[in-house]
Amino acid sequence: MKLAHLTRLEDFGTRSLVVHSIMVVTFAGAILSGLFVDGQLGSVSFVALLNFTAGLWVAHSVHSLGNVATDDEYNGILNELLDTDRETGGRFDTGRFGRLLALIGAVTAVSLLTSAQVLGGALLSIAIVAVGTVGLITAIVGFLIALGASYDESQNRTVSSVEQYTDEIDAD
Repeated sequence: MKLAHLTRLEDFGTRSLVVHSIMVVTFAGAILSGLFVDGQLGSVSFVALLNFTAGLWVAHSVHSLGNVATDDEYNGILNELLDTDRETGGRFDTGRFGRLLALIGAVTAVSLLTSAQVLGGALLSIAIVAVGTVGLITAIVGFLIALGASYDESQNRTVSSVEQYTDEIDAD
């Protein structure tokens, strides 16, 4: 049984948009609860929502890495939102990787600054290591995605070039 609202999620770009939306909401909730909810409830809410967001981020990064091997036309969440379709020309996609690093840097900075306000002692040390680890894993996966996409584009161009000249050569 296919449901209309579920068939929309068959496209990776739509699923990515949904996951990113959930991450934005939970990250904003983490920051707001950490800064504005007092006591243990604020600390626990902050840590729980931040951990949930980090888990989604790493899981989606790995899911995106798996999607690079398919023939899907997905080129990142910003291109999905802005509906742009530009070719990298076979080069390493520095724009995509740069946007990812900027995003990782901003989220890591906000997470660490809020952690310093909310947590203390050993919990702050654990939070610093955890946030840094999530940022590093996401950056590594993002690099692999950008490198894989560039490699695939280079392979496609080489195959088309070979096929173009193969059609011109008469084997008789």
